[in-house]
Amino acid sequence: MTGSSLPGRSSVIPCLRYRDALAAIDWLCSSFGFERQAVHLDDKGQVAHAQLVFGNGMVMLGSVRDEPTPWGRLIRQPDEIGGAETQSAFIVVSDPDAVYARAKAAGAKILLEIQDEDYGARGFTCADPEGHIWNFGNYDPWGTPV
Repeated sequence: MTGSSLPGRSSVIPCLRYRDALAAIDWLCSSFGFERQAVHLDDKGQVAHAQLVFGNGMVMLGSVRDEPTPWGRLIRQPDEIGGAETQSAFIVVSDPDAVYARAKAAGAKILLEIQDEDYGARGFTCADPEGHIWNFGNYDPWGTPV
């Protein structure tokens, strides 16, 4: 695909749903270092749409609805499928040990301990309080040092 990306901005943006999206936003920001770019609430005080940024990356998220939207009917929460995920985000960080310590202190469930890989990278995998899986490491697949 050419001509579809924006220079300096993420072209692939994971989208997540949370049962308590406001708490998830606070947790993701305090535990992983995301920053709020936009948080839009609906008339019931639920998160209709939120955008959190990390470097030049972004995740979008919203609340799980009692009456799901057409898109929401396509998605399942980890606790609805035995704690599994069918996809997860990888976040490139310059200091995976610092992010690991911060995530662990915040109560993230460490799924794969921080470790060095054969290809020179260092990273770890954890789950947030609602079971979504996150990967952090200093491996940059674009080849630029972090």
